[in-house]
Amino acid sequence: MSKKTSGPVLIDLDQTPAEITPATAPPVPEATGPQGQTMQAVAKLAAGKPSNLSRWFWALLLALAGFALSVAAWDFVTGMIARNQYLGYLALGLITLLITVLAVMALREALGFARLKRLDRVHQGAQAALALNDLVAARKVTDQLMALYAARPELDWGRANFKERKADMFDADGLLALAEAELLAPLDASAIKEIEAASRQVATVTAIVPLALADVFVALTANLRMIRRIADSYGGRSGALGNWRLTRSVFTHLVATGAVAVGDDLIGTLAGGGVMAKISRRFGEGVINGALTARVGVAAMEVCRPLPFIVTKKPSVTGLVKRALAGLFGRG
Repeated sequence: MSKKTSGPVLIDLDQTPAEITPATAPPVPEATGPQGQTMQAVAKLAAGKPSNLSRWFWALLLALAGFALSVAAWDFVTGMIARNQYLGYLALGLITLLITVLAVMALREALGFARLKRLDRVHQGAQAALALNDLVAARKVTDQLMALYAARPELDWGRANFKERKADMFDADGLLALAEAELLAPLDASAIKEIEAASRQVATVTAIVPLALADVFVALTANLRMIRRIADSYGGRSGALGNWRLTRSVFTHLVATGAVAVGDDLIGTLAGGGVMAKISRRFGEGVINGALTARVGVAAMEVCRPLPFIVTKKPSVTGLVKRALAGLFGRG
């Protein structure tokens, strides 16, 4: 028979009560701040590369669907002609118009890809001229720029200034820097406006709209539209397929470099981001998603710009977000 003990029960601890002080106590874990989950989901969606099996599946499915539609259209037209000659030829004319429209759309897509490749060739030529300090190659690049923007009336003044001063440049750096200042400054300003507008839209929708996946849809469409307009500003207007390919290139680069992740430098320098996160998590997410959209826009500028940033300073994400969200979530 066990003997019952009365009084307090002592339990041995690794530390005695005297050793446990506020100084030695572990810190209280802080709540996780906003991480821009909407933009990270958009980045994964846009940068996702389909497998070879998926590509074969969609290719075969589209081929089969096209074959079935062709046979169905042929049967429809021949059957209609057999029933009524006039209605049959009317159906044939409508199908011919549809095929013509599809051919024009395909031609526009091909021209869009050609414009993007042209910008890429100019960009690569400029980088090579800068690396080798090749004045002849730099002059070739500036000639390509002048031809590229010959039909842009807003650059008439810049083209005239460049023609007047280019003879004074005797090195590749100076010549390309002059072309950047005279020809690309108005285009950079237009691209920056598009980035600020997209950042404002994504931040507002994330903060206000509570519907699941609605913010992801709005962020994806806003980024697609922003990238297309930035490319259009620099002379790389593309179709739907070209824009999607360009978007994938931009997001693939961002995901590979980790630029879509939220770092301490981004949160610490955003105007009002930390304060708004403490007041409302959705407002904090809105600020971070707006900042990540600005990062996407800057990356799109680097991809679409025919010249690298030489003397012009690359736009700051913090500055873009401050201007885009000024007065929207308060000032920091």
